[in-house]
Amino acid sequence: MALVIIAITVIFLGLGLRAVGYRLGLTFPVVKYGGSVLWGSMVYFLLASIVLGWRRSHVVLMAIALACLVEFSRLYHTPGLDSFRLTTTGALLLGRVFSPWNLLAYTAGIVVAAGFDRLVFPSSSSTGYNSNQSSAEVEVRASNTPQ
Repeated sequence: MALVIIAITVIFLGLGLRAVGYRLGLTFPVVKYGGSVLWGSMVYFLLASIVLGWRRSHVVLMAIALACLVEFSRLYHTPGLDSFRLTTTGALLLGRVFSPWNLLAYTAGIVVAAGFDRLVFPSSSSTGYNSNQSSAEVEVRASNTPQ
């Protein structure tokens, strides 16, 4: 549950960056690629919340593969898919235009997310928690992490 809460927080950070980034005086690259870094982090945390017990390195590789798949899917066009990409939801989930720079930003976000996961859950080599722990123990440990 802690990983899902972190993922939701990252989603709101990304939406906030897109909504007010320019009004805060942030430059285009910071807003654009900052959002991509956060998107990569979100992919890591959502995937990690689904595949509890996987080694972090495996989640990182799978998250990078998933992010690459989504990015390369932008090269494939059908009328229905292109219509979906023109919606806000479609743009946020799939994006509109292929960019190799996004692949770097996603990878950076995934690596940072895995590092954060390791800081929050240091005693486990697997994502989120050791499979021998209950989810209540994980949440207690996460809430007791020093700020």
